[in-house]
Amino acid sequence: MAGPWKTLTNTPSFSVDTMLLLTDGTVMCHEYETPNWHKLVPDAKGDYVKGTWHPMSPMVANAPLTQNGPVNAPLYYASAVLKDGRVFVAGGEYNGGVNLDLAAAEIYDPVADSWTSVPVPPGWANIGDAPSCVLPDGRLLLGSIKTKKTAIFHPATHTWTPGGIKNDTSSEEGWTLLPNDFILCPEVNNHPKAEKYKIKTNKWISAGSVPAANDLVLNAPVSIEIGPAILMPDDRVFCSGATGHTAIYKVSTGTWSGGPDFPIGSGGKLMRAFDAPACLLPNGRVLCMAGSVITSGVDAGWAGQPVSLFEFDGAVLHPVAGPANAATTVTFNCRFLLLPTGQVLYSNCTSKLQVFTPSGGPHHHWRPHITSVPKTLRHGHTYRLHGRQLNGLSQANAYGDDAQMATNYPLVRLKRVGSNKVFFCRTFDHSTMAVATGKKKHYTHFHVAHTIPVGHYELVVVANGIHSDHVKVHVKP
Repeated sequence: MAGPWKTLTNTPSFSVDTMLLLTDGTVMCHEYETPNWHKLVPDAKGDYVKGTWHPMSPMVANAPLTQNGPVNAPLYYASAVLKDGRVFVAGGEYNGGVNLDLAAAEIYDPVADSWTSVPVPPGWANIGDAPSCVLPDGRLLLGSIKTKKTAIFHPATHTWTPGGIKNDTSSEEGWTLLPNDFILCPEVNNHPKAEKYKIKTNKWISAGSVPAANDLVLNAPVSIEIGPAILMPDDRVFCSGATGHTAIYKVSTGTWSGGPDFPIGSGGKLMRAFDAPACLLPNGRVLCMAGSVITSGVDAGWAGQPVSLFEFDGAVLHPVAGPANAATTVTFNCRFLLLPTGQVLYSNCTSKLQVFTPSGGPHHHWRPHITSVPKTLRHGHTYRLHGRQLNGLSQANAYGDDAQMATNYPLVRLKRVGSNKVFFCRTFDHSTMAVATGKKKHYTHFHVAHTIPVGHYELVVVANGIHSDHVKVHVKP
């Protein structure tokens, strides 16, 4: 198709909801309402449009899954790529098509291609569509949809400790990692209030209130919902609302201001980000989505059919071309994932995945910067790379409670000198998961697989679709 959208050459035989970028450059895609996951592998030139699909091990039976039998087939759940490169998945508003706010958790090891059941927070009967966020030190914060409690998961020991007590429940909320030791949360059940989690003290405190005229939360007959929130390179968080309004949070001052409204849709009402994705593009703009209010049929009260896309440039919402299936989809089914190429992978819970190519590129000072890396790399060995801004300036991808696909971690990519062939080295054990770390030096580890041919390469670090300047290296046996 013409324009900024391309359909994947190899259409999968299954429907995709959540997508996660693994640290070896492949994309881990969940098959809708099943235990199954599949891997999208880019072609030899790093092109995901021409990528191929490979099966992955399914999630394990997670006893006691007595609510709907011994199967973990979630829909709308917490998910994250951890600091060690493994993947955390917990909960599910639905399990195998049954609405029950599942209490289950598993970790995927991409090296062993295996899932391991892990405990849920002590005393929690439900996790469901809980929000989560990986903390800078690698622990993971999980919210309770039934109480004001939060819990902290320790990946090294598979154990939980209590998190801070919130001002409201975490139900339907989205969390945004900030660069100043906080996590921002516009409250849903106490809107338009907001709160933030101070990581060092394990406490939730007030973050003021969203301006009343720009309230982000809509209490609709079908549900109470909010849109996504994205940290931008200019120290502001752009928040899309299920109301059709947007709001902006200034990190350095802790203050709120109103943002632009979405356009009027069909029926004379503002288009709504009523459970919808957003993504920080390498050019610094936020790709976001809204839809007109649906007035009839099974999706009445939700938004979409069609969905409309916009780029927020810091002041104005600019309409952009929508995907091929925009006319027949709803916002809550859509997901965005920023790829290492700077493109955005899009799913609407069908098999019709597409890739969006934005215009423009990043400012040079947004790029990761390598300060040191070995120049000679040998097969089967692991190395440490040092640099600045290795995790990028933001988590980059957001949806809210139902799907978390943050990409604030470094990838290492090799491009063979004299050709367009690229190879990724799996990264793990990063020194931090913090965002927008500025001039501070950090590191990651990367492994050189035997499948990478011997030869001369240009090595770069990629974070949130933005690559560093290259360093010349030599891969030896």
